[in-house]
Amino acid sequence: MSNSVAPPAEQPAAPPIAPLADARNPQTQSRPRSRMPWIWLAAAVVLGAGIYGIWRYVQTPAASASASGRKGGAGAAATPVVATTARKGDINVYYTGLGSVTPIQTVTVKSRVDGQLMSVAYKEGDLVHKGDALAEIDPRPFQVQLTLAQGQLLKDQALLENAKIDMARNQALLAKGLIPQQTLATQESLVAQDEGVVKTDQGQVDSANLNISYCHIKALITGRVGLRLVDPGNMVHAADANGLVVITQMQPISVLFTISEDELQVVLKKMRAGDKLRVDAFDRDNKTKLATGTLASLDNEIDPTTGTLRLRATFENEAGTMFPNQFINVRLLVEAKHGVTLVSTAAVQRNAQATYVFLVKPDKTVTSRPVTVGTAEGDDSEIKSGLNDGDVVVLTGIDKLQEGSKVDAQIAKAS
Repeated sequence: MSNSVAPPAEQPAAPPIAPLADARNPQTQSRPRSRMPWIWLAAAVVLGAGIYGIWRYVQTPAASASASGRKGGAGAAATPVVATTARKGDINVYYTGLGSVTPIQTVTVKSRVDGQLMSVAYKEGDLVHKGDALAEIDPRPFQVQLTLAQGQLLKDQALLENAKIDMARNQALLAKGLIPQQTLATQESLVAQDEGVVKTDQGQVDSANLNISYCHIKALITGRVGLRLVDPGNMVHAADANGLVVITQMQPISVLFTISEDELQVVLKKMRAGDKLRVDAFDRDNKTKLATGTLASLDNEIDPTTGTLRLRATFENEAGTMFPNQFINVRLLVEAKHGVTLVSTAAVQRNAQATYVFLVKPDKTVTSRPVTVGTAEGDDSEIKSGLNDGDVVVLTGIDKLQEGSKVDAQIAKAS
């Protein structure tokens, strides 16, 4: 009989019991928190995608509009500009210079005798004519001299007459042989001496009369008198340097001006052909036209320091707008061009490469057109090449344009 004891029968294993979450177990606490970064990352991606979509939505229309504007497409807004039309017309070629008004005649009125200035017969600034009375010097001292000279003349004339009678008597006696030839010769010499004395006396009379006439001072030319230099009551002398008053011829009057020596040959050619070249005088600001005259003469040498030649032009100066020593701007007309293409000078643009205009095409877009500019006068310029009569070019608003820009052109009225 065995003493072994039979093993106990197996009992079915009990199902495992899930352990309870332990707040103190770190592994159990970290599992829910491990999902939080992914949530935030997904939210950031969604937000970035939304912002990018909004940005594309805003930028796309602006870019399209900018591209359309650059291309000048039919949908682009037209730029408002003022335009002008090229036309056929006449233009003048001028040589310009600086000049000063110079009287043709200027007279400083002086006394030719010594004496007291009694009166003046003019007002300062008056226009006087040749022969008009200007001033009066006391004539009484010269009238006294005239009386003395006339008395001496009468005395010597009487002596001459007596000497002539004696000579006639001696001639008769000599014919009868009653006196020698020497006596008659002596008497004839005495008559000649008396005749000389009478002539001298007559000269004294004439001198006194001349001095009296000098006391009545008259204008020697027609012109404008200046300010009075000596007041009545003062003593004046023939040796005085300043004189009594200055008379300046105002009509006609001349202008001395200069041109470059490079322009001389054209002027000489015109003058040799007998042309009377027109000269316009403008004020210091070169805005107001003072008078129109003609070229009168040229100087005989060129100034080597400036390379210029002096010319004289004469002006009638009927309006009296030109005064001596007045500074003026001069324009000498040397040629008149007829039937050339003209355009407003403001439409002509220049840069380092070319001279051009913005031409308005029939489709109301602009294009840069190179031009060759000739003569410029006032607000107009001659276009030698690049434009035709009737072409429309932009006048104002050019700074907003580029090649192909669409414009709304308002044509300016011709001035």
